[in-house]
Amino acid sequence: MSKKSDLKKAIAESEKEIEELEKKRTRSQSALLEALLNNTTPKETDREYFKVFTSLIELERANLRKLTEELNSLD
Repeated sequence: MSKKSDLKKAIAESEKEIEELEKKRTRSQSALLEALLNNTTPKETDREYFKVFTSLIELERANLRKLTEELNSLD
């Protein structure tokens, strides 16, 4: 039972982390969209932030899938 509760807690933390990363990515995403709409070149820092946060989100989603699969295998 302890393993299941630990996994459920880790899953909740992972989901929260993804949510936080997505919020942080939104700022650079908005700046990129604004540049696109204004036909200007986006700032390099906005591009890099977007790439970094997207990579971190993808890693955390992979971790979430792994944790979920592990939890499902215990049933």
